[in-house]
Amino acid sequence: MKKTELLYEGKAKKVFRTDNDDTLHVEYKDDATAFDGKKKEMLSGKGRLNNEISALIFAKLHELGIPNHFIERISQTEQRIRKAEMIPLEVVVRNRAAGSLVKRLGLERGQDMTPPVIEWYLKDDNLGDPLINEEHIRVLGAAAADELTEMKALALRCNTALIELFQNAGLILVDFKLEFGRDHSGRIILADEISPDTCRLWDAKTGDSLDKDLFRFDGGNLQGAYETIFSRLGGLTNDV
Repeated sequence: MKKTELLYEGKAKKVFRTDNDDTLHVEYKDDATAFDGKKKEMLSGKGRLNNEISALIFAKLHELGIPNHFIERISQTEQRIRKAEMIPLEVVVRNRAAGSLVKRLGLERGQDMTPPVIEWYLKDDNLGDPLINEEHIRVLGAAAADELTEMKALALRCNTALIELFQNAGLILVDFKLEFGRDHSGRIILADEISPDTCRLWDAKTGDSLDKDLFRFDGGNLQGAYETIFSRLGGLTNDV
């Protein structure tokens, strides 16, 4: 299967068409961005790690029956995915208080929030990806009510699976972002990526951040932290 023209280039990935109408080719980039793109840097090896970790996680979710767009990893920085019509929403699942939630509500960082808090954000760079509610989604026509119900159910299933996966790797899943799309049959599936760029992960013993917060707040070696996560998840750092 061959990739053809570039379909889309985002902050972290390039997406190409292929000679199969239902399949896309994704290349992960070394670019790191934060604060709506105000902070930018190129970090050697970051694309490889996000691709490897995301491929590993999506494959695990597929085994558990959670529908997603992942087909196969084809190199250290590339994978094939099923084409999906992306829904312009981000679903954030919060197990502990951190980041913007602490600022908005004055909660103590690390406060447990069982059952998890689900938040909806509109994907719109010009508006700063604002926090919205289901009534806003209805007005915008971004997704139907039954689709929101399905997305929330899948997000909670994903949360249960990821908590266990990361717990077994000595990591705390603080919060994470998901994106969804509609496949060729209209079914809702997980899409985009699941990586330390989209998850807030803390070491279970030390409480140290091992995620994109290291880049956001100049907290240390991001690639080293991502290598640690990949290794703990069972990845082979020298695989070709």
